[in-house]
Amino acid sequence: MKKPNIAPKIVTTPADFARTVDTLLAQQVVAVDTESNSLFAYRKQVCLIQFSTKDKDYLVDPLALDDISALGEVFANPNIEKIFHAAEYDLLVLKRDFDFSFENLFDTMVAARILGRKRVGLGSLLEDEFNVKLQKKYQRANWGKRPLPPEMLKYATLDTHYLIKLRNLLHQELKSSGRWPLAEEDFRRLCQVNGTPPEPHGVDVWRISGVRDLTPQQVSILYHVAAYREDRAKAMNRPLFKVIGDKTLVAIAENAPETMEELGQLPGMTSGQVRRHGRGLLQAVWEGIQAPPTHRPKVQHPDNGILILQDALRNWRKFTARKMGVESDVVLPRDVMEKIAHIQPESPKALSDLMKDLPWRRDKFGSQIYSVIAENSP
Repeated sequence: MKKPNIAPKIVTTPADFARTVDTLLAQQVVAVDTESNSLFAYRKQVCLIQFSTKDKDYLVDPLALDDISALGEVFANPNIEKIFHAAEYDLLVLKRDFDFSFENLFDTMVAARILGRKRVGLGSLLEDEFNVKLQKKYQRANWGKRPLPPEMLKYATLDTHYLIKLRNLLHQELKSSGRWPLAEEDFRRLCQVNGTPPEPHGVDVWRISGVRDLTPQQVSILYHVAAYREDRAKAMNRPLFKVIGDKTLVAIAENAPETMEELGQLPGMTSGQVRRHGRGLLQAVWEGIQAPPTHRPKVQHPDNGILILQDALRNWRKFTARKMGVESDVVLPRDVMEKIAHIQPESPKALSDLMKDLPWRRDKFGSQIYSVIAENSP
């Protein structure tokens, strides 16, 4: 296949943005992707939004534009199909950063999984279908820096350049296989993404690897040094791991250093970190020593009946997935399976109501699922 003509329109001015939105609103299908600076900032943000039509590629720079709310009309328009690959993260950050809503989506990774493809990454699909190889070196690049070099702009453009052609191939396969209604079902579910971050409840030390090996008093120290790191990362606009790593925090909690020298001898502590954070960390250690011991909160586990039904549904799902040649969650998404196990619908109608947003799966598997429920209910 001949090399594509990659000459995207870089959109950085209000006038160019307005023209781009008008162009997108005139399309029936639009390919979309985003790039974020998740490895380079405390609170990641969308740094680039790529669009491709059948004729042109566009790179919209939200860092250069004061207002991109007009794109909301594109994303919410039910008459324009928006094509993503692995859409969930893109939708989440677009919803979170700009409060966009979504209608009429097509996800090429979801489509490939429903078809039972083994290689579903964008690079693999483009290589298989178009003999195009994507460079992976910029996946973890800093998309918040400006100006972006030409190589990064080309990389970003290739993420959407072939999506419309790929969508057409997968759409035809879905139609031929009879699985298009299943894909539509999952595309509708994607539109309901929630981009609202959870309410903060303080520093969650129980997510830090190694915390379970600490004593309750050491956990209190860990909490205070982790809170210090959180404050510094926010002030510096850097990811937590680029301020102080989790392993180093655990080592500080275990050893409770009292001096700069002791702190500097701990694994992961560099001389620069001691210079920048030594006083703050030692103060946090002292506060953790003075604080009451911190015990792991009790977790309320589901009752035995729920666990039995969930295990039975999981086994049914694996068996059915093998027959279809797909992964288990294609047959029944995990959140739906767990909801069924917790509610334990007492009649076929109750199950039907529970699965109203999954009509293909309800019609295809509803009776089988209810049989599993009936066989495993107390």
